[in-house]
Amino acid sequence: MTDKEREERLIVETGIDKRVADIIEPVLEDIGFKLVRVLLSGQNGLTLQIMAERFDGTMTVEDCEEVSLAVSPVLDVEDPIDRAYHLEISSPGIDRPMVRKSDFYRWKGHLLKCETSVVVEGRKRFRGRIIEADVDGFTLLRDGVAYGEPNEVKIPFSALSDAKLVLTDELIREALRADKLAKEKAAEEAANENDADDAAH
Repeated sequence: MTDKEREERLIVETGIDKRVADIIEPVLEDIGFKLVRVLLSGQNGLTLQIMAERFDGTMTVEDCEEVSLAVSPVLDVEDPIDRAYHLEISSPGIDRPMVRKSDFYRWKGHLLKCETSVVVEGRKRFRGRIIEADVDGFTLLRDGVAYGEPNEVKIPFSALSDAKLVLTDELIREALRADKLAKEKAAEEAANENDADDAAH
């Protein structure tokens, strides 16, 4: 695990969700995944949703199974939830939560909905296109601006309490393209490994 790969999340859980996150995050990183979010909800009795992805942003059904096999025994031992629950492993999806600074660089140009914990430019809720991102925050070109309000707003990462991409045709196309490229890259790496194995024998 290099420092480059280890990137703290901006938006983290509280309470029991945080306890679960603290337990499973090192386990996920050991097997090549990063945690996006943990959410314990009352649906179907009690459901513990763990959202994760590989470092390249992909997440297959097989990856979900791998994560489930890795975290289940650890959760059984640590036992952070005192009632029976259903474990659900999922990918962040296309309209994903944005939890790391790199998410804002990666999805620049796309539509975002976010909330802040403090008032920024007279409000706490924003919707707009990410036009810039740096180490301190990101700039949105706002949607549906009221008369007299600025078109652009810079939101510090430190003020962010929730952020999520908005599903658009453009976002779907970009996500599908990125997924296809990642799969091609993975196939190429697997082929190279096989060639290296053949050469070694």
